[in-house]
Amino acid sequence: MTFTVLIPARLASTRLPNKPLADIGGLPMVVRVALRVRSAPSGAGQPRVVVATDSAEVMRACDAHGVEAVLTRADHPSGSDRLAEASALLALPDEHIVVNVQGDEPLIDPSLVDAVAALLARRPEASMSTAAHAIHDEADVHNPNIVKVVLDGSGMALYFSRAPIPWWRDRPAPGSSTAPANSLAPEPPLRHIGIYGYRAGFLRQFPTLAQAPIERTEALEQLRAMWHGHRIAVHVTALAPGPGVDTPDDLARVRRLLQP
Repeated sequence: MTFTVLIPARLASTRLPNKPLADIGGLPMVVRVALRVRSAPSGAGQPRVVVATDSAEVMRACDAHGVEAVLTRADHPSGSDRLAEASALLALPDEHIVVNVQGDEPLIDPSLVDAVAALLARRPEASMSTAAHAIHDEADVHNPNIVKVVLDGSGMALYFSRAPIPWWRDRPAPGSSTAPANSLAPEPPLRHIGIYGYRAGFLRQFPTLAQAPIERTEALEQLRAMWHGHRIAVHVTALAPGPGVDTPDDLARVRRLLQP
């Protein structure tokens, strides 16, 4: 099986201007992400990696380092809209698998990309695939910036939320002899990892779907797909993802981590 990785990259970042071009070890960040993803293992096939951008400057940076890129419109309201246009520009067949990797994830595990693509290939009843890992820090459970996901018995997503789900209703009272050290249930909750696999036909359809009330409430775009009846298969990994880059402090941390 072959699949395509699409990496959205736009320069208009409020917290870190020109983020895709930020230097990390001598390479623009988006180029580093593309080259890292290109090394994904061959279990699901060698991926084609394409940057989807609205910037001629990003296009030039990609070309200088041998990374394929397509120029998309600058007025897209979301990354999904940008990827939908990119998949159309690339004329990807409806059943072709596309994996969305964010351009600010220079430490992403290439094997995770492979796993998300392979999962969607195995689950024809799913329109999308994504990933999650167990939460072991109580603070993360209550952090609304960390999205949680609950699965059914077949590994399909039941719901995504910023709230602590599932809620352990019968947790022993604090101070009792059976009280745990923290509020984590015996079965750890799952943190959603923001990587998505799509079938290209559904990716092009997704921006045309009406926004869902639960999507607006939670500010989680994947809930639109579920609200319209589409299923999302979830790969559970044992490894937490590396840190992404949203702020200058994040950038400094990643630069330190990637020093030889």
